[in-house]
Amino acid sequence: MSKAVSANAGTVGRQAAVIAAASGLILSMGLPANAADTTAGVSASTESGSQTALAVTAAPTATVSFERPVVKTTPAPKVETVRAQSTDTERTSEATATKASKLTDAVSSAAASGLAAIAYTGIGHPYVWGGTSPSGWDCSGFTQWVYAQAGISIPRVNAWTAMTPTATPSPGDLVVQNGGAHVGIYVGNGMMISALNPSQGTLLHSVASTGGGSFYTMK
Repeated sequence: MSKAVSANAGTVGRQAAVIAAASGLILSMGLPANAADTTAGVSASTESGSQTALAVTAAPTATVSFERPVVKTTPAPKVETVRAQSTDTERTSEATATKASKLTDAVSSAAASGLAAIAYTGIGHPYVWGGTSPSGWDCSGFTQWVYAQAGISIPRVNAWTAMTPTATPSPGDLVVQNGGAHVGIYVGNGMMISALNPSQGTLLHSVASTGGGSFYTMK
């Protein structure tokens, strides 16, 4: 190989780059020198004797360029924060709590409506001091009886001490008048039912007709 390079280098009078290929072929590329000729032949031979050398010629003005391979890149995927989902147990607990709250409100509403309805059944019954039954009751005995029919136990006297004051009464709430001297059941629209006195018995009347009052609820 060195002999071939030396022989050709002397002939063309310029530098040569020799590349030995894996196949045994020899490729020579000449670069422009100070020679006067415009074309020059470059030959090479192998010492193996069984392979044919490949001769390549090039003009003195030939240029060699190498293309850079185009490399395409793909941006890394954006990582998004994922909110942890609630477990089945959490969802079940929340649903149970919501259902229980709605059930409590429904029961309270039904109980209040039921108390008012029960109070209406007491209209016309006589007033008897110290009485606690439809055959005869006083104001506190009447209210105790109404609540008892709804399954609610309240003290016979000063029952409001076991309740909560309210400025927005609902049917079934307790109406306390004259500093606790009189009590009845509120039935809505500014009306109440109470065992008023021996001459009038138990009747429906306005809250204002007996001096107004304070309201108490079991909620």
